[in-house]
Amino acid sequence: MNESNRIELKRELNDGLEKEIVAFLNSREGGILYLGVDDNGRAIGVSQPDEVQLKVKDRLKNNILPSCMGLFDIVQEVKEGYQILKITILSGPEKPYYLRKQGMSEKGCYLRVGSASEPMSNRMIEDLFAKRTRSSLRKIKSPRQDLTFEQLKIYYNESGHTLTDRFAANLELLTEAREYNYVAYLMADNNGNSMKVAKYAGTDRVNLIESNEYGYCSLIKATKRILDKLEVENRTKTLITSKERIESRLWSSIALREAVINAIVHNDFSNEAPPKFEIFANRIEITSAGGLIQGLNEEEFYEGYSLPRNKEIMRIYKDIDLVEYLGSGIPRCIFRTNQYH
Repeated sequence: MNESNRIELKRELNDGLEKEIVAFLNSREGGILYLGVDDNGRAIGVSQPDEVQLKVKDRLKNNILPSCMGLFDIVQEVKEGYQILKITILSGPEKPYYLRKQGMSEKGCYLRVGSASEPMSNRMIEDLFAKRTRSSLRKIKSPRQDLTFEQLKIYYNESGHTLTDRFAANLELLTEAREYNYVAYLMADNNGNSMKVAKYAGTDRVNLIESNEYGYCSLIKATKRILDKLEVENRTKTLITSKERIESRLWSSIALREAVINAIVHNDFSNEAPPKFEIFANRIEITSAGGLIQGLNEEEFYEGYSLPRNKEIMRIYKDIDLVEYLGSGIPRCIFRTNQYH
């Protein structure tokens, strides 16, 4: 393991952590930072990894602007018999990211260049700020403000988390004016969002035999109901040969789950066009609105580079274990599909 434009090695947690994270957030590809690994790639371990993991999360939450919550993932791994921390950082959608105490300046903004994190020029900072996404769901006011979140609280409790009275702020469900935003609207117990699952008798859309709507509730609940419906439709087929009886599912359950969740998490809800799911006699089609995010090409998409359209939704889905590893969904989906066939 060597340092590169996407890999940073650190022996221990020090004052330079936020600078490295900011550099990855501002880069096109994101990156991975390993704690407990020396410059030669040898593991030396992290003492009290649970405590260090909490410190890292707290520092990234409080010391970097705009908020990078939902854009990083911290897991513990064992390398050469030592416990280390692996921090995966996505390319951020609201560049430039910067150190809170230094502000949006050459001392606060960094970019990954080769294996180093270099200060950004004022011109580069200004250009990125001018291109910053201003139509993110976090900035769009919810069409309703009388929202309740009992379903969201239940899903967090089931995942071992407790939402405090400040959950709306902590989960970035508020606009700058402290009103509920569109993410809050999607997560609320009642909303106007609905996703459809249609089933056709043949290989085209001529003969519709079933149409179901899943929505007008928390996006999480709708997601789980769609997953349950498609699992029911994923029947077991049997092939009897002269030697054995072979049973298999119509589709890989793992690949299908990844495709469904990716379609929902990365959908462009700002245009009020929800994903749709269509079952044909010979295939299943999943349509998600929005296309590729600016700055991400098709090759990078299939390789697993992740530039989330809705980082707030991704963060919530990760909290409740619907999303496992950042940027791994599409490669895992493709691998399972190829392996299945």
